[in-house]
Amino acid sequence: MASGGPTMSVLSTCPTTLLLWVLAGVTACLLFKGVMRLTWGDSHPPSYPPLPCLPSLPLLGSLLSLTGDQPPHLRFTELGHRYGPLYALYLGPHYTVVVNAFSHAREVLLQRGKEFAGRPKMLTTELLTRGGKDIAFSDYSPLWKTHRRLVHNSFTLFGEGTTKLQSIVLEAVEALCCDLQASRGKAIDPEPPLMRAVTNVVCTLVFSSTYQPGDPELTSVMEYNDGIVQTIARGGLVDIFPWLRFLPNRTLTTLKECIAVRDQLLSKKLEEHKVSLIGGEPRDLLDALLQGQTRIKHNQGSGVRDQGLGAEQEEEEDGISDDHVLMTAAEAFGAGVETTSTTLLWVLAFLLHYPRVQERVQKELDEVVGCGRSPDVSDRPHLPYLDSVINEVMRIRPVSPVLIPHTALTHSSIGGHSICKGSRVLVNMWAIHHDPEHWDQPEDFRPERFLDDKGQRFTPSCFMPFGAGPRVCVGESLARLELFLFVSGLLQRFSFSPAPGVSLPDLEGRLGVVLQPLRYTLTVTPRPGWEGGEGGEGGGDGGEERGEGGRNWGE
Repeated sequence: MASGGPTMSVLSTCPTTLLLWVLAGVTACLLFKGVMRLTWGDSHPPSYPPLPCLPSLPLLGSLLSLTGDQPPHLRFTELGHRYGPLYALYLGPHYTVVVNAFSHAREVLLQRGKEFAGRPKMLTTELLTRGGKDIAFSDYSPLWKTHRRLVHNSFTLFGEGTTKLQSIVLEAVEALCCDLQASRGKAIDPEPPLMRAVTNVVCTLVFSSTYQPGDPELTSVMEYNDGIVQTIARGGLVDIFPWLRFLPNRTLTTLKECIAVRDQLLSKKLEEHKVSLIGGEPRDLLDALLQGQTRIKHNQGSGVRDQGLGAEQEEEEDGISDDHVLMTAAEAFGAGVETTSTTLLWVLAFLLHYPRVQERVQKELDEVVGCGRSPDVSDRPHLPYLDSVINEVMRIRPVSPVLIPHTALTHSSIGGHSICKGSRVLVNMWAIHHDPEHWDQPEDFRPERFLDDKGQRFTPSCFMPFGAGPRVCVGESLARLELFLFVSGLLQRFSFSPAPGVSLPDLEGRLGVVLQPLRYTLTVTPRPGWEGGEGGEGGGDGGEERGEGGRNWGE
């Protein structure tokens, strides 16, 4: 589940003081001959018929229209009421189209997905990904497609269609429940134990390490990951105006320091895996990636190529390096930990506000699973209401309210407007998930909107929490599996209620790299049959085995 990225962080943390540096740079740049080429009044319009466009100034673009207290997704939505669901603005010199409607998002992501599958090059993401060696921020190319295919195949070898991934998550759920059991009756902040549990899932998935609370290596992983998230969240105009990197920039320095710690740890794990790598079934994601990398090199050395590849594509296929493997592992932490743990925090926050929804989920769990065993993925088709609660949380509070920017790889069009090659496109998922044309009373929390008239799961086409098309989140299956197993496991064993004398969680949230709830506390109470930390016998008719069910969780 990839986040909105540095561009959105820039817009949400763009104080006037930072703009003073830019204004100083503008004054200097205006002294140079030819600077007016950076203005747009004399150039041909980047779209035709021209899109409604926010006012812009040379170099600054429309940034002054985007300053204020509103986070970008709300500001973009508000501007959509004035300019229409499809409009343009300038992020510095970059012509950018904002998409607020599902019909236009469908064009960008699906109907013309390959034409808009590019990514802009930004300084922070280049640092973060060793020059675009990841999946989420790397530009679209034959090499990117090979890399993505390798990652997808690695997930398949290790997780999809097997029970390995489920076992990893269930172990983390069990450890989390033990943590919560020890704190029963006390007001606790759920973020640290949830973050620790999700981090352990990713550590086990990526390099077969499971940590106890307080383990120095786990602490290091959590600290560098949080440091990267927080520094990117503080943002900086450096992604819009790269020349600002030559000025004092503590945020950029901190980001580099956190990346260095991350790379040192992951490089050590990679080298250990290379030494101990053997044939056969992979132990973890690093094994699967290394085996896939070796297989690609072997096929190329033997002259085996995918049919239909041209010479340029064949050259690109040679480029899967250790950096690609390393950045895939890094991305599993950067994208997998923050987004999943944040969604779980939103689930608990909404359940505190809507106790009847919590009770209904628990009733469904009691009837289907009972308390004689833990829920597993084979139960998911039989727990439609629980699934609808997770979906409604992802709709009403998408952790990535604006998707990572897309770039037009060729001349194309959106909504009948021609879009020039190189134009950036921002898909405002918040506006799409709160559009009254598609969602009845979109500001209300109503899980039933994801059920049909027979009470079975129903997924509207305009629900796209993981994006869609060529750039759909490669970790969607893992995220859905984690969310289902964590939520079902927690609600089977515990009831969650507001801490005495403390206000209910704020549901507005704050935007950093992801849209997070403000910190809150709650009280954990073991449910009947789980007071001792383990379920009772039997548990009703729902407690029978349903088989391994490892093929049901990917959607």
